Amino acid sequence: MKINIQQIPLSEALPWILKKHYAHRKCPVSFAFGAFRDNKLIGIVTYGTPFSPTLRIGICGEKYADIILELNRLCCVNEKNIASRLIGQSLRLLSKPSIVVSYADTKMHHIGYVYQATNFYYTGLSAKRTDWKVKGQENKHGGTIADQSRGKENRAQWMREKYGDDFYLEDRPRKHRYVYFCAKNIKQKAEMFNALRYEVIPYPKGESTHYKCDCEIISQGVLSI
Repeated sequence: MKINIQQIPLSEALPWILKKHYAHRKCPVSFAFGAFRDNKLIGIVTYGTPFSPTLRIGICGEKYADIILELNRLCCVNEKNIASRLIGQSLRLLSKPSIVVSYADTKMHHIGYVYQATNFYYTGLSAKRTDWKVKGQENKHGGTIADQSRGKENRAQWMREKYGDDFYLEDRPRKHRYVYFCAKNIKQKAEMFNALRYEVIPYPKGESTHYKCDCEIISQGVLSI
């Protein structure tokens, strides 16, 4: 049966982000796309501007910082080629020029084969970092914990005074980093590629794990007009 892929409102993607994706939390979304079969939503992919200015500048320099997008959520039914078709078509529908970065989480035993299938460039592992954690709040993202001290002069000291020994640092698992260039023409793509600050290296291989979520999402679908 034919699969239709089109842009959708965030309200359509949000239940998948919160209930089906393993992170179970919101993320910045500038563009959302859905895969439909028989007018039923069977998968979503979203793109948003990364929070970190360092990340945006680090990909291709300040010249291209404003067009950096992160493919930050991908969730679909577990059927062959659905994910790669969803990503591939959504990349063609994105505004151009755009530079897309995406990460495969080693903590979840992801390699990023879907990005390899859609011709992303592989640029190695993300930098080593640590996350702020609080005992009893391990379900919260490190950024959410850190936000509690936003505006304080000595943020780490403020956290230690508030939580005592319950505040601690944890090494963040490194992630496989992939980059894709959405260009208007070959010349523009070449210019963006030449600005890439990371070395392009061979794709990683290994066993990849698919997480399982049986949560049913009820959707009315989106009409094509």
